[in-house]
Amino acid sequence: MESLTYTVGGMSCAACSSRIEKALGAIEGVETVSVNFATEKAAITFNPEITGEPMLKQAIEKAGYKVIEPVKSAAADADKLRKEKESKAFLVKFIVAAVFGIPLLYICMAPMIAWIPMLVPEIIHPDINPLNFTIAQVVMVIPIIVAGYRFYTVGFKALWQRSPNMDSLIAIGTSAAIVYSAFGTVQVFGGDHHAAHRLYYEAAGVIVAMALLGKYLESVSKGKTTEAIKKLMGLAPKTAIIMQGGAEKEILIEDVQIGNVIVVKPGAKIPVDGTVISGRTAIDESMLTGESMPVDKKPGDMVNAATINTTGTIRFVAEKIGADTALAQIIKLVEDAQNSKAPIAAIADKVTGVFVPIVCAVAVVAGLAWFIGTGDIGFALSIFIAVLVIACPCALGLATPTAILVGTGKGAEHGILIKGGEALETAHLVSTVIFDKTGTITEGKPTVTDVLTIGEIQAEHLLSLTAAAERGSEHPLGQAIVRSAKEKGLPSADVESFKSLTGLGIEAVIAGQSILAGNRRLMDERGISLDEMTKDSDRLAGEGKTPMYVAIDSKLAGIIAVADVVKPSSKAAIERLHSLGAEVAMITGDNKKTADAIARQVGIDRVLSEVLPKDKANEVKKLQAQGKAVAMVGDGINDAPALVQADVGIAIGSGTDVAMESADIVLMRSDLMDVPAALALSKKTIRNIKQNLFWAFAYNTLGIPIAAGVLYLFGGPLLSPIFAAVAMSLSSVSVLSNALRLKRFKG
Repeated sequence: MESLTYTVGGMSCAACSSRIEKALGAIEGVETVSVNFATEKAAITFNPEITGEPMLKQAIEKAGYKVIEPVKSAAADADKLRKEKESKAFLVKFIVAAVFGIPLLYICMAPMIAWIPMLVPEIIHPDINPLNFTIAQVVMVIPIIVAGYRFYTVGFKALWQRSPNMDSLIAIGTSAAIVYSAFGTVQVFGGDHHAAHRLYYEAAGVIVAMALLGKYLESVSKGKTTEAIKKLMGLAPKTAIIMQGGAEKEILIEDVQIGNVIVVKPGAKIPVDGTVISGRTAIDESMLTGESMPVDKKPGDMVNAATINTTGTIRFVAEKIGADTALAQIIKLVEDAQNSKAPIAAIADKVTGVFVPIVCAVAVVAGLAWFIGTGDIGFALSIFIAVLVIACPCALGLATPTAILVGTGKGAEHGILIKGGEALETAHLVSTVIFDKTGTITEGKPTVTDVLTIGEIQAEHLLSLTAAAERGSEHPLGQAIVRSAKEKGLPSADVESFKSLTGLGIEAVIAGQSILAGNRRLMDERGISLDEMTKDSDRLAGEGKTPMYVAIDSKLAGIIAVADVVKPSSKAAIERLHSLGAEVAMITGDNKKTADAIARQVGIDRVLSEVLPKDKANEVKKLQAQGKAVAMVGDGINDAPALVQADVGIAIGSGTDVAMESADIVLMRSDLMDVPAALALSKKTIRNIKQNLFWAFAYNTLGIPIAAGVLYLFGGPLLSPIFAAVAMSLSSVSVLSNALRLKRFKG
């Protein structure tokens, strides 16, 4: 299977996206299709052995739309420019429509205000010079119709293809008003001056003007929803300095090749991903990971595109370029998420698929009913137009994708990469969060936590002696002791002899003293009494720490406790998850005593201990069998099966390839507070979508009967076509504005 994403031009509402989905879905070999009205993207998965790009493009174009270009990272700027150009075009067209529409509305409405005489000059007054009045309207409405010509070309084409959309509703409604008014114009020219009062040019003109304003505001708001992705795209530098023939040469970023040696000076951005070969510096990686503190880099360390070199000059070998860089993968991941659809979007899709034809039928029935009831064709026509105009399904089509756009974009700004609408929706249902212990709740590497001594021996002296003895050991606990002594700047003594005792510890001679460091069994074998420190060792073990006994010259000297310490953010993150109503579990291969000790420290509700990596997925299944929606949080490598099995897999770390593949959500920072932040973002986004859908459905449910004259039938108000156009425009803007409130999300 192959995947392809196209930018599609010409869509005006959700009915358009549904039509394209149907057209593409009917092609043999097409597996999945998702057309997003808000992003104007069509994501297609297809079998290249059965179908290909030409057939896909042809289907889109045959449906009445335009394939602009395949979406690539290099085309991002072009896509941005195209949208800006489109927004400006709508603004210019609206200004033209407003310049002619305002005086047109004035000269038509002013004569109706009887208590203020002569608001309109005599030369174009309908009762004094009806012919001039009519000609003035015709002259003013023509530029407005020309400015909104797209509604007619697209709308009638869609109608002809039996797939009416928003443009069709506007085209039918305003065309009906224009045709009826044209008939009245002929009557005026024929001497029937009363026909001047039966013209609806102003309704057609104002409806087109308001539709153009709505389109402009919609395009501007849509641009704001994708600001996060634009920020990410703007991070990449445009040029790079490479070493060529022993000299530095500046080239375009597109010309960098794998294997090039790249020079980056202080203050400059890293152009591509690679490995440092010379120099030392600190790199600001906040744009990728959200970490505010610069990270030290030395030869052998990886550097990533778009991060900033803060201090020294470095040289590195280019290893990943173009679409393979970490930044490009993140951008693609966010783009894919924004182009995807949440399951909740199916509600709007099903409605809009049949909505426009039903509205057309309602408009015709309402118009005919009022004509039969009143005999007034002008009144019936205004009902017909009002129903068509107010029912434009823009708000329904924008309700879901705009919220997903802003939600996933806001997540990306916080280092929370959500891979799709489905993951975003499922996350708000999570009732149980499972954390892997090592490297997730804990730091993932042993650290010295306590140094306890007997008698006059100083703690630092004991640590220094033990570290010197452990220098020859490869055991993780021994290495933790060596690292701790080094961090404290303690002196290192020369080791006269060293022996590793498998499963027990080590034995060494330093400055003539015999040093033993190891577990209880080693001390028991050598006949060294531990009674003096039994209480201390039991207490340390109860805290989840591993006590290492140290003896000098066959006498117990103290205990050095080593543990995989809890991350500073773990307890706060678990408290935040509890406040969101989630149960928190921990899964680990450690023994129950150690696991329980860690769980007590951070407030874990359920402990799954002594679980082998291959059995983690089964533990997730057991919880799911109890009816729980489970989120699994792990490092994305050894937890991959469990991440896939969970309802929502959350990979925490720097976004490795395996994490990208296995997880539904990738947290770029190693901060557990991003786990509740991701769930909170999901809850807020889904709430926003439900609000949007409610108001979009409510708007149409209330608006159509009012426009059809139901209230007027019982002595209530009548909705004029002009106010229907205003309401139609405002409905889309209100949905977009509500979605943009998500930009205030703080995490």
